[in-house]
Amino acid sequence: MTLNRFAAPSILLVAWTLARVHAQSPRQPGAVYDSDVKGGRPAPAPLRDISGTWEAANGPGDAIQANGARAMPSDGKPEHDLPFTRAGEEAFKAHKPGFGFTSVPTAFVNDPVDICDPQGFPRIVLHNFRTSQIVHTSNQVLILYEFNKKWRVIWTDGRALPKDPDPRWWGYSVGKWVDSRTFVAQTVGVDDRTWLDNAGRPHSDAMRVEERYHRVDRDHLQMTITIDDPKMYSKPWVALDKLSLRLQPRGFDIMEMECSPSETAEYNKKLGNPASKGNDK
Repeated sequence: MTLNRFAAPSILLVAWTLARVHAQSPRQPGAVYDSDVKGGRPAPAPLRDISGTWEAANGPGDAIQANGARAMPSDGKPEHDLPFTRAGEEAFKAHKPGFGFTSVPTAFVNDPVDICDPQGFPRIVLHNFRTSQIVHTSNQVLILYEFNKKWRVIWTDGRALPKDPDPRWWGYSVGKWVDSRTFVAQTVGVDDRTWLDNAGRPHSDAMRVEERYHRVDRDHLQMTITIDDPKMYSKPWVALDKLSLRLQPRGFDIMEMECSPSETAEYNKKLGNPASKGNDK
């Protein structure tokens, strides 16, 4: 039987399990979600402060976006068609994701993450977003991500973004407070070998990503991601729209999630390659 786009996600879920990615875990040990809290009003938000350890407020799976950016998933619905330029559409067609409306059988996936290339930004947020810890220093905001134990620096010392940056997996980021409860960062210079999301949406070296963090109250932070890439898209588009995050207890222990090349190879040998035999016909 030919493996189709609906079977591929099930097989790749096994890959995540073999790689010790706890995608099927119901919740993080010690985590607090909105459903755990009954009654009462949250305390006011501290001013100019988004520090803390944050988890999706509506549950551990709320920010896992297997089929592409949450606000614009790859599901074949016309309202989720992205405003591709001709170059953007060609780049998208060249990508062979294992998830989403254009998914292919596992053996034909060319997702760079499958060989443990870095996800880069913003895919770290638009794919398997889990717990993150935000730390303020005197001249930076640091974001520490659970998935693959990655971290980013957002400079807050007033420097400008580089005009012609050498590409980096995670780009160059600067940020500032636009009001007492909203922090906005801009990122450029992201290596165009990375994908925007799990559905293979492309970006170019001209991409600028805006991330906006709004502290609603003491316990909640809203995160919004907007993509602006004139080479790939005819207009900016919102990839993540006010995802609600909940502050976790001070002693919360962030679990470990790593990409293991040896376990990926074991999965391909035992499951991925055998399951895809015959799909080249």
